[in-house]
Amino acid sequence: MSQTKQSMGPTAPSPHLRVSDIHKRFGGVHALKGVNFEVARGEVMALVGDNGAGKSTLMKVLAGAHTADEGQFFIDEEAVSVNSPHDASDLGIQIVYQDLALCENLDVAANLCLGAEPIKPGFSFLPRFLRPLDDLEMEVRAQEAIDRLQVKTLKSVRAKVGGLSGGQRQAIAIARAVGADGSVVMLDEPTAALGVAQTRQVLDVVKRLRDTNHAVVYISHNMRDIFEVADRICVLRHGANVATWNKNDVTPDQIVSAMTRGLDKEAQNAA
Repeated sequence: MSQTKQSMGPTAPSPHLRVSDIHKRFGGVHALKGVNFEVARGEVMALVGDNGAGKSTLMKVLAGAHTADEGQFFIDEEAVSVNSPHDASDLGIQIVYQDLALCENLDVAANLCLGAEPIKPGFSFLPRFLRPLDDLEMEVRAQEAIDRLQVKTLKSVRAKVGGLSGGQRQAIAIARAVGADGSVVMLDEPTAALGVAQTRQVLDVVKRLRDTNHAVVYISHNMRDIFEVADRICVLRHGANVATWNKNDVTPDQIVSAMTRGLDKEAQNAA
């Protein structure tokens, strides 16, 4: 199979985030082999592939957790450097991992402001670790973030995260990423192990992200969820691009076939 990117469907919108010819090696393992990837604002780009295809590695490269060995990054077609999670965050690139990294003993407001807690005015003479937190401002910020994503099942931002459902926790983790001024939100298997009602809640939040002009990267093995929320679908196999399709121009069976066997000659010629 050719490792050259195959493109299908109508012309894509102008990308907000684009990476070109990304390579990543771990010793003798060539995990990413010249991958090209892009996502526009107001778009959900699904990233799919079998286990070992390079999805998680690409996601971690985009988030700055891994440094690419070769390749270029662009934000709104301006070349940028992403060599650390701090670089990615400064560029508005946020990632929500499967484990969510929430503090179950804290309430929703504290989780949403974690690491950027507002301080009460008038205490600048104290060391920062001794300054009292502004709980009211924290609550206001948290409520604004929840309202922005229309998380209607959450009754109070003072609820302890440990008592929330899986869907509510996923929504909190997404709201925290958005609240950190993220323009690109990457979601790693956000509906894994969730029930039907909780999955519906998360998918609604993903759609809301698109409606609020975020660029969304959505990793999942669930084809039903992908075809509900994605605008385009990028397939990786053995660390290389197979194809990028408009959702309306492809079927789930074609996606699965591309993930496991690559493209046949007829499909490559049509691309």
